[in-house]
Amino acid sequence: MNLNDKKLELTYPVNWDYKVIIHKECDIHDIAKCVFGDRDHKIVKSNKSTGEKYHSYKVSTLVHNEDDRKELFHQLKEHDNVKMVL
Repeated sequence: MNLNDKKLELTYPVNWDYKVIIHKECDIHDIAKCVFGDRDHKIVKSNKSTGEKYHSYKVSTLVHNEDDRKELFHQLKEHDNVKMVL
């Protein structure tokens, strides 16, 4: 089965979770404030790497459409203190 041709079908608005991986010395709350501003969001600590160099968090918010969802992903990914977003 080739999933590359499949488009994610969602009914918007929908709550969406981003897995955000950052360096341990960075503050996820500062990153979220920078990306989400006053938009409601929830942060839950998820995991840390074996050497504890990185910490991961689940960051959830209500997204209104596909462009909104992708833009937030892009902003998180491009933030200087973010290692990776899933």
